[in-house]
Amino acid sequence: MERFSRSVSTVVLLILILLATVEGGPICKATSNVYKGLCLIDDSCDIVCKREGFHRGNCKGFLRKCVCTNPC
Repeated sequence: MERFSRSVSTVVLLILILLATVEGGPICKATSNVYKGLCLIDDSCDIVCKREGFHRGNCKGFLRKCVCTNPC
């Protein structure tokens, strides 16, 4: 029984390490060239950024610009 719990703990630890390395990489950011005006709705920005070939998009900053992101 102890051997089984040790194996399960090892597998869980390896999965957590893998997830941390995949999601923890550097993120490249660029202001959308297509989105015009104030960015008030994150979902709209996200759709525009995906059409531009980016992974995600969010409204950022005081002037509410649509910022697109991709893993570098």
